[in-house]
Amino acid sequence: MPEVKVKNIAIGNHQPLAFILGPCVIESRDHTLRMAEKLKALSEELDFPLIYKSSFDKANRSSIESFRGPGLEAGLAILAEVKQQLGLPILTDIHEPFQAEIVAKVVDVLQIPAFLCRQTDLILAAGRTGKVVNVKKGQFLAPQDVVNIVRKIESTGNHSILLTERGVSFGYGGLITDVRAVPIMQETGYPVIFDATHSAQIPGGNVTGGAREYIPHISRAMVAAGCDGIFMEVHDNVAEAKSDRATQYPLEDLPKLLEELIELSALVKKFQ
Repeated sequence: MPEVKVKNIAIGNHQPLAFILGPCVIESRDHTLRMAEKLKALSEELDFPLIYKSSFDKANRSSIESFRGPGLEAGLAILAEVKQQLGLPILTDIHEPFQAEIVAKVVDVLQIPAFLCRQTDLILAAGRTGKVVNVKKGQFLAPQDVVNIVRKIESTGNHSILLTERGVSFGYGGLITDVRAVPIMQETGYPVIFDATHSAQIPGGNVTGGAREYIPHISRAMVAAGCDGIFMEVHDNVAEAKSDRATQYPLEDLPKLLEELIELSALVKKFQ
């Protein structure tokens, strides 16, 4: 498997487990910078590669009343400030093809949300920027079906691709984490990230629920299966989070879990 480079971070090909961490949505400039500073300090303390994530717009909300974020222009200005002040690589979502080129001027990784992973025009627009493209596999897709997504991106000449597993729909009210998804998706030749927090969601109702208590269990399982990175939304006050408060992981509990995952990943690499 070739490495995918995000600035100075190499993902895949037996490289150290990468982490994509940050709040679900940009809640404010001050909160974004505060979270980025704390996560950067933690990455330096535990010595792990960090990509900072946060969304300028949560367009796939259950309710019209849900908080969506500051929007494209204001959100990108905040992410640019994080990048300038802290030097962290940045990941954020795009939802429409026109956003790709604009967002690519600021961030290092363009992310395709799970519900949009089959939107050909969006995927092609992201691929044409030449930036790293992280595609979240839809809850409705089998892991072997991501090959079609990969071929769309490759058709633009872009081979900087990350694939993210985030659970598969089970009936009407739950997601199942299938550890087979990691090696199956890696057969495409690209690194596979595991989205630990969205995989703990319980869809339905006006606000998506979740089972945060199982995040450590499913994270350890997917690291044991050989994933190349962990995506996790984290917050310093989950009870007051403006989006996905049921599954964002508490910042105060994060160091212990990351230590476990880093140690487990190092052990697993001995058997690969």
